Amino acid sequence: MYIVGYFFMAAAKVMDVVLLFFMWLVIFRAILSWVNPDPYNAIVRFIHNATEPVLYPIRAKLPINYGGIDFSPVVVFLVIIFLRTFVVNSLLRMAASLI
Repeated sequence: MYIVGYFFMAAAKVMDVVLLFFMWLVIFRAILSWVNPDPYNAIVRFIHNATEPVLYPIRAKLPINYGGIDFSPVVVFLVIIFLRTFVVNSLLRMAASLI
């Protein structure tokens, strides 16, 4: 049973790193929205293409736009914090009980 425990532990750690990386992408996207970056820059396009599939549905369903401020990154942060706290820690605890 220890193999399943190590699998859950590895899955939890990978999920944690991916969620942390995506959170930093959303932070960079918010910072880029304050300045006017070159839209043809490869890094700017990558950040936009990586975050827009998540941010657009939130913007469409929750049109919270107060004074020109987009609050969809805040919603994404809350979801990421929930996933990192609940799902990752649940997987780690399940892995610890199986090892």
